[in-house]
Amino acid sequence: MFIEDKDLASIQEVRNLIRTAKKAQKELAQLNQEQIDTLVKVVTKACYEQREYLAKLAVEETGFGCWEDKVLKNTLASQGVYEEIRDLKTVGVLSEDSKKGITEVALPVGVIAGLIPSTNPTSTVIYKALLALKTGNSIIFSPHPHALKCIEATVAIIQDALKTVGAPAGVVTSIHRVSISATNELMRHKDTKLILATGGTAMVRAAYSSGTPAIGVGPGNGPAYIESSADIPHAVQQILDSKTFDNGVICASEQSIIVDQSNQEAVIAEFQRQGAYFVPDSDAKKLGAAVIQPSGLMNPQMVGKTAPEIGKLAGLSVPETARVLIARETGIGKQHPFSMEKLCPVLGFYTVKDWKEASTLTNSILQNEGIGHTFAIHSQNKEIIRHFSLYTPVSRLLVNTGSALGGVGATTNLFPALTLGCGGIGGSSTSDNISPMNLINVRRIATGQRSLADLRKAENQVAEVVKELKPECSLSDEALIEALVAKVLEKLK
Repeated sequence: MFIEDKDLASIQEVRNLIRTAKKAQKELAQLNQEQIDTLVKVVTKACYEQREYLAKLAVEETGFGCWEDKVLKNTLASQGVYEEIRDLKTVGVLSEDSKKGITEVALPVGVIAGLIPSTNPTSTVIYKALLALKTGNSIIFSPHPHALKCIEATVAIIQDALKTVGAPAGVVTSIHRVSISATNELMRHKDTKLILATGGTAMVRAAYSSGTPAIGVGPGNGPAYIESSADIPHAVQQILDSKTFDNGVICASEQSIIVDQSNQEAVIAEFQRQGAYFVPDSDAKKLGAAVIQPSGLMNPQMVGKTAPEIGKLAGLSVPETARVLIARETGIGKQHPFSMEKLCPVLGFYTVKDWKEASTLTNSILQNEGIGHTFAIHSQNKEIIRHFSLYTPVSRLLVNTGSALGGVGATTNLFPALTLGCGGIGGSSTSDNISPMNLINVRRIATGQRSLADLRKAENQVAEVVKELKPECSLSDEALIEALVAKVLEKLK
């Protein structure tokens, strides 16, 4: 009797996919910009038309979020991304500067590994496929096992669309025999040239340690600060709309609220008026233990559930009308669960003396978890906003808008993205909202403008000017520099 070794079978599947994807990518690299744009257009149309079907499939399989909001995410990932990249040049000559003698040429990286989370499965597949196609790359998806069916359904729609325009087979594919061994083989294979990793911390770390160049994201744990000059009803509306969108599974969504003592009562009253439920202190410990495990990790049973569902799972009496559960918090760290990332409609609530204390608290929260990701401020004070923009360790600072939809570019003019870089400070290779420009290499052709003799002549002329300026050394540093530059330019004419 033959017993199949599942790990070996999954590894072999990945090797076959990579072989096919490599061949397909070489064919794709021969297409011009117009041909590439045709592929992008047909895939966008197909995914947009199936946005509702895919949204319902994702919720049915994963149990995370609500399908109505996933429809909007699928729209952003398809039509929203398409509108942003439609006229973007990504193939062949990107730019020519005859004056400087510099020409830039786009080069695809090759085979891309796309790691997909269970929280945003269909939208992330659409988004990454469009980015890969736009840049002449092939992509192989490694699905989260709890979202395999909806991811495969999305890939099938993309493949069918590509067939209609004669795209090479194997340009967009997905692992069917999902396993850790298969994902590791995909990430470490010599023919995989780049990893696009969206998911949990452990998976992103594995991508960065694979030896293959990777673009990954860190955890989100962004606070939202309602400063004393804020339009409180508007701020509360933005936060609630953001935190309840798809039941809070977007990593850029707010995780805690910081308010000044001066506006605390008004903010609480407005949250209650708009449907938030403040958990009594006697129940907060119970809720915190249910949402965040002793290890500091989220309880997966709580992810993407509604506020009343979370209340029931935690054994609390929560109004059926509650949009978000809010609990007071004073500390930071895994012993203080409301200070941690919670991909569900649960928020921590901090009170501070003033904006300076809010800035210090914000940085402490982010240093513990979520550094480099996203922060939102609600304020009309431009000087305070400027301070936070200069000294808050995040890659996206959002002003007077919801963090979830603002971070992914839906309510802001940031690039519409479902992979959000956290920069070097957050352990990422980039701080960008990942776009096609992150998936190409640029070859720069440079024409000689100066000779060695020219360089030596310029050096000698500078030395002469310095000698001439010795009597002027009494000038201030700024005046001396200005005089030096003026005389050098005069001699170089």
